[in-house]
Amino acid sequence: MKAMKTMVVVIMLSAVLALSVVGCASRAGYQGAAVGAGVGGAAGALLDRHNRWRGGVIGGTLGAILGGSLGEISNRAAYESAQTNRPVAYTNQNGSQRVVAQPMYTRGNCRLVREKHYENGELIRTTEREICQ
Repeated sequence: MKAMKTMVVVIMLSAVLALSVVGCASRAGYQGAAVGAGVGGAAGALLDRHNRWRGGVIGGTLGAILGGSLGEISNRAAYESAQTNRPVAYTNQNGSQRVVAQPMYTRGNCRLVREKHYENGELIRTTEREICQ
């Protein structure tokens, strides 16, 4: 019971700390950072059996940075693809994550964009997003 309470507190603190560290510019960046902080904080707390606080804070911070950057490049690719009406791809610095955004069709002032998210060359998620002027 005490371990569960500790883990919840660690995740919450990690999320707050990570969001202040990341400083994401968009909603997608904030969402990615929040998810990354939660998952990283939980994983870090579970993996570091000697000091769950340390593991949770480190995991949460790293997860927020990675999740926030992926959310931000995903957002940037979708908007750029909608504006230029051409496929756009972004890859992170170490090449492990890639986002490809491709415009599909226009409806009124909005354009539907399909995003494909790759991790280590493997497709992990496909989403469709409507970008409006």
